[in-house]
Amino acid sequence: MDDAASVTACEDGPLLLRGPFTLLTQDGEVIAAGRRTVALCRCGRSAIKPFCDGTHKAVGFQARSAPASER
Repeated sequence: MDDAASVTACEDGPLLLRGPFTLLTQDGEVIAAGRRTVALCRCGRSAIKPFCDGTHKAVGFQARSAPASER
């Protein structure tokens, strides 16, 4: 699975996207990631969305890394 992308939800933090991937805007335009691992904002407060800038720590963002219950 070395050629598959993975997404890791970090507790109280970003989504880590690793591997070969393409980020797109909702209009289909490519967002240059510049690397094979990126942190994507989950708190909505980052100044560099869709990427994480660490603001989640300052605003006290909380989110589990796993679903609260099974679907």
